[in-house]
Amino acid sequence: MPPQESRVADARKPNRLIHEKSPYLLQHAYNPVDWYPWGEEAFAKAKQEDKPVFLSVGYSTCYWCHVMEQESYDHPEIAKLMNEQFVSIKVDREERPDIDAIYMSAVTAMTGSGGWPMNVFLTPDGKPFWGGTYFPPEDQGGRPGFKTVLQSIAEAWRARHAEILSSSRSLTEAIRASAEAGGSSAPLTTALLERAAQQFAQQYDDVSGGFEPAPKFPRSHSLSFLLRVWFRTREPRPLEMVEHTLEAMARGGIHDHLGGGFHRYSTDARWLVPHFEKMLYDQALLARTYLEAYQVTGKPQYADVARDIFEYVLRDLRDPQGAFYSAEDAGEVGKEGEFYVWTDREIDAVLGTEDAALFNRFYGVTPAGNFEHGTSILHVETPLEAFASREDRPPDELRRRLEASRVKLLAARSQRQRPHRDDKILTDWNGLMIGALAYGASGYAQAAREAAGFLLERLQRDGRLLHRYREGEAAIPAFLDDYAFLIWGLVDLYEATFEVRWLSEAERLTKEMVRLFWDETQGGFFFSGRQNEPLISRTKALYDGALPSGNSVAALNLARLGMLMMDKGLQGYAERLFQHFSGHAGQIPSAFPQFLIALDVWLGPSQEIVIAGDPAAPETREMLTAVRRRFLPRAVRILHPSDETAASIEALIPFIKAQQPLHSAATAYVCQNYVCRLPTTDLSAFISLLDASR
Repeated sequence: MPPQESRVADARKPNRLIHEKSPYLLQHAYNPVDWYPWGEEAFAKAKQEDKPVFLSVGYSTCYWCHVMEQESYDHPEIAKLMNEQFVSIKVDREERPDIDAIYMSAVTAMTGSGGWPMNVFLTPDGKPFWGGTYFPPEDQGGRPGFKTVLQSIAEAWRARHAEILSSSRSLTEAIRASAEAGGSSAPLTTALLERAAQQFAQQYDDVSGGFEPAPKFPRSHSLSFLLRVWFRTREPRPLEMVEHTLEAMARGGIHDHLGGGFHRYSTDARWLVPHFEKMLYDQALLARTYLEAYQVTGKPQYADVARDIFEYVLRDLRDPQGAFYSAEDAGEVGKEGEFYVWTDREIDAVLGTEDAALFNRFYGVTPAGNFEHGTSILHVETPLEAFASREDRPPDELRRRLEASRVKLLAARSQRQRPHRDDKILTDWNGLMIGALAYGASGYAQAAREAAGFLLERLQRDGRLLHRYREGEAAIPAFLDDYAFLIWGLVDLYEATFEVRWLSEAERLTKEMVRLFWDETQGGFFFSGRQNEPLISRTKALYDGALPSGNSVAALNLARLGMLMMDKGLQGYAERLFQHFSGHAGQIPSAFPQFLIALDVWLGPSQEIVIAGDPAAPETREMLTAVRRRFLPRAVRILHPSDETAASIEALIPFIKAQQPLHSAATAYVCQNYVCRLPTTDLSAFISLLDASR
């Protein structure tokens, strides 16, 4: 879909969306529909004229949102019908996830499923009474077209007005009751982790990896959870599932083998044909999981994939001021993926016959192609070592030749018209990316610092976070996910840099998160807080879907910070949160992998690692490197510096005052559940202690 600027020359008069910042709303600014942004003006008009509200929710890189726009919202006859019979509101779900969550629950309740574009009909006071997702413009295969839907709803509003109002009240009450209901409690033990692992094993695709047929999503936090099951039990099956899936995704077409990063999901079961959209949050979550797999196995290919993701994000999604953009489109309607695919002739023209032949054999490019119009999606059927053996070539030589070819092809691809990039900056997704970069540490900590500094400087007002930044404007009071995801990133950034500022900010934001979002009656966090716009209901989610839930990440933050700072208040909130959601998690535990990651930390045994010494001294740095290289999912890491900065960390973590360097040498204190082994200044002895704990 072309960016909104391409329509400026359109002869039609823009509608109210022209004054918005959202790239998605701006894409609809020249529709003949008399769109309103979400707000009082639209609902006041609906009340005054006694018209139903048509609410359309999507996002700027949503392919089917673009399709419906071109087919229906740009259609004069349909637009005329909408303008005469409805008050139409357009919402960017990434700007207003609170609106999206409430009305998505309504659509799911009415239809059994949801997705985007999401189209909901509301009463003038915002209560939903009918909805769905994508509609074709005309009736099709027994399915009503959008024109038919509009006419039917308009007639029903006139003929069955009282019935519709009653139905909308009932549906709204059901949504409220669902959000406010307290869950039954259930035991929180390692048995819950084991049940989830068994469910994942039952869902697992033994042929291609992953946990569903098609479409197939990466589900990064499910893989990260299974790594923790392996760490706890040492049973081989969880690690086998993780490795098989990560390797299959890295070789598949879902992975952009030229530009780096991963597409949104695979439309087939074997990871070959992606939906070509790229999301910032997918990059962050996948990079973390590949890094964890590298720590567990020591296999360099996993670190290479994480590095590949970071290079893509830093090159193509980074704002000059240091934060990160949201997403890249799959391509224009009818041309999805065109930017990414190749013919064998195109590759031959760039690389020359010999190099092209080698490249095409390795990446599965054929004259017939594996995608539309004889084009090929790059993928790897045979791992490099096996391919090198088959080709009778040294692996290092093959690796160099393929890398040189990729560089040339990427340069050629960069001359094509890029898909639309959504350049808004979201606090929650940036928090995920900050954490992933910090987890990658070496070489990426500075990028994480700059992004964190941007958010804390530009996306705060009076100490409270804001959700969205674009073109110099920060707006929309932050939601639970903004706080939870940024706190997660800041704690990781502290453990990567040991700069006290990040830990101090994480503690402050955690207390603000509790104040704004905590449910004092039932426990757990609402998605919308005291500073957010009141809607017809509030939501309180735990399900870990494409994104982990704010409650799951908040649980992890409370458990880690409570352990790190020995803060009984934070530990108390963590315990209440786990208890509140225990019944939900016990029903289908595999639906809540990020929550179970937090529970794994909570159940322990915890590990507290303190390095006391001069931060610049080689022996201190060697100890810190030894910690970072290891997968220690229930550990917190603290540096107690022996210089003038010691007082600031001691103020946050008083128990480390006694953990001093011995004989002026870097000293390691390895503790389990706050019971410490004898301190050591010997690197080998320290490594033995770490490995024994694993």
